[in-house]
Amino acid sequence: MTDTPTPKPGKVLVPAEDLRTFGAALLEKGGLSPEHARTTAEVFVWAAQRGVDSHGTARIPAYLELLAKGVANAEPDIRLESSTPAAAVLDADRAPGPVALTAAAEEAVTRARTTGIATVGVRHTVHTGAIGYYVSKIAEQGLVGIGFVAGMPNMGYTGVKGAAVATSPLAIAVPAESHAPLLLDMATATIALGKIRQAKASGTPLPEGAAATADGTPTTDPALAVMPLPLGGVKGSGMSLAFELLTSVLVGAPIFAAFHSDDPQGRKHRQNALLIAIDPAAFGDAEGFTAAVDATLSTLKALPAADDAAGVFYPGERSAAVAVERGEKGVPVAPKVWRELLESAEKLGVTPPELG
Repeated sequence: MTDTPTPKPGKVLVPAEDLRTFGAALLEKGGLSPEHARTTAEVFVWAAQRGVDSHGTARIPAYLELLAKGVANAEPDIRLESSTPAAAVLDADRAPGPVALTAAAEEAVTRARTTGIATVGVRHTVHTGAIGYYVSKIAEQGLVGIGFVAGMPNMGYTGVKGAAVATSPLAIAVPAESHAPLLLDMATATIALGKIRQAKASGTPLPEGAAATADGTPTTDPALAVMPLPLGGVKGSGMSLAFELLTSVLVGAPIFAAFHSDDPQGRKHRQNALLIAIDPAAFGDAEGFTAAVDATLSTLKALPAADDAAGVFYPGERSAAVAVERGEKGVPVAPKVWRELLESAEKLGVTPPELG
């Protein structure tokens, strides 16, 4: 996830709470329980409110399709397995990612309160959504949140022809005292798949080294590009592979090896994740920690800005400000996405919110 400036005009403005209620109603009609529908809508609106449209309300029609096709399980039998106080594995039974990872984050916090640090792995979920949301929920409790995700291979790997690894993200949230929490949320790809699709639609050339053709040849032509290239070449490649080991392999649900095998089931959509909660109190003075985080962030922001910079910002700072602004003024929804939501509402018999 990247910090996003105020969006372009012309979008539909919807109050955040109305958008949550509307999204939850659609997802409930799509088959989710009221609780799971609210949780999933909350994750989408959180992303949209922070300006991360790729993981925002635009995902609702896609999730309705996943539910309709049975790719996502509307009535999952979610089970928690644990043999030690500081670690657990949550088997999601193909539950939507927001449902599974929200539960995992809550479990990690509960355990970390006792053990100081706790890890919860998630296996067999379907599209995790914005991973920054889950580590942010951990940070809201005064703990440090760390998360990794592994998914279906859709990105190049240095030295390999074609898609080899996933655009697996990493997210870290650190609570502060008076500043908004630091939130680093990044993929291991140079460019998002959504950006490639946008460039293809507009005919805009892609940056050098950002995307590749089906056989892995780098290209700036959006008409030929089908997948992103790893961030920093071997660095992004290595991180993605490491996240597969730290999530999928660790929880006994390998994706990479199965995907590249002869087993057709290996191509079945699924994702795995790992969430870590760290209680600063286990390392000393928790209040002193957040005060020191504040001092660190304040020191950064006081450094002289480059001549062409709008200011000095830490990860998550600008998107937090966008969230506040959109909480007050409404969340912009792209016309195409709003049309899709209204079409889903008509099909499912859901009343959309009235816009002023």
